[in-house]
Amino acid sequence: MRVGIPKEIKSQEFRVGATPDGVGELVEDGHVVIVEQGAGVGSGFDDAAYLDAGAQLGTARDAWSAALVVKIKEPTPSEYSFFRGDLTLFTYLHLAADRALTEALIEAGTTAIAYETIRSSTGTLPLLAPMSEIAGRLAVQSGVGYLLKSAGGRGVLVGAVPGIAPARVVIVGGGVVGYHAAIVALGLGASVQVFDKSVERLRDLDHLLSSRAELLVPTRRSLAAAVAQADLVIGAVLVAGARAPKVISEAMVASMRPGSVLCDVAIDQGGCCETSRATTYDAPVYEVHGVTHYCVANLPGAVPVSSTLALTNVTLPYARELARCGWRSALNADSGFAEGLNVSMGSVTHPAVAAALDVQHRCVGDVLSSETTQPLGAVSNA
Repeated sequence: MRVGIPKEIKSQEFRVGATPDGVGELVEDGHVVIVEQGAGVGSGFDDAAYLDAGAQLGTARDAWSAALVVKIKEPTPSEYSFFRGDLTLFTYLHLAADRALTEALIEAGTTAIAYETIRSSTGTLPLLAPMSEIAGRLAVQSGVGYLLKSAGGRGVLVGAVPGIAPARVVIVGGGVVGYHAAIVALGLGASVQVFDKSVERLRDLDHLLSSRAELLVPTRRSLAAAVAQADLVIGAVLVAGARAPKVISEAMVASMRPGSVLCDVAIDQGGCCETSRATTYDAPVYEVHGVTHYCVANLPGAVPVSSTLALTNVTLPYARELARCGWRSALNADSGFAEGLNVSMGSVTHPAVAAALDVQHRCVGDVLSSETTQPLGAVSNA
């Protein structure tokens, strides 16, 4: 099979869909891999490394002409013209927050498999986890920087020194992002509260964090009180494939002290705060009610070397299966992999995406058992 690795063109996105070692594995499997010239430079991999791994170099069009395209971020509008009916796209998609991309994929009949909704045999999200780990850590690092007075913040020290209290960090969501955010915040000496609806998850966190954080089940009043006193709030709420629920209201933001910081890591899925909107590393922050909002939609892009290595570790086995036997056979053989199918044959195939966009969807099982390859039509309201 021909496999394409295009260069990422999202603002300040320096990751690449596969390392040279990953490309080498695909070449050893007998596939032709076309890497766009310069695609790996931002992650520390020059064109010569890909050539040494057996890849061919080409233009963006050359990479996108492959039967299987492996990326990092969701395509931008300038890439929609590359979509076609015989293309399998394997990348992060976050379609619940992007109707335009969803419609473009449907109209082209492209098969789109999203990293963020693939599940393992134990029910985890293995292709989302490494970027969630990195994003959780970066969220605290970045948020702490904006607490400095020179950056417009409150001017508070995160860790305590004798005679003063540490900064308060409130983390909403105790999943992978929340856990790794807590690790960094505690390591800096902050006072940390983590809210999660699952008591079982809180028990796990109590063990993992050695009982150093305050772990709470949220009610509207308890969460509002915590947010009002926070110096830094980390939004880490995830419902796989779905639009993030707005658990932090504008009233809660308005109650925060001027110069406090809110970092919404859920922004890829629409954000979990009512005042959140996606930003980029070119202009990462904005202010609402005196609170600095940091809502960069590709946080791990700031550490592309680490991120590309971590992501290739988990995506490569799936990419090899797609290249070896095609998307239909690969997904039929693995029900968790099949949950990654978001759009195919002109239909939305993931129920959470369909619910978020209020559109009809086609059952994945029906798609996998169908011999039809023609698009069925554009998105229509249910």
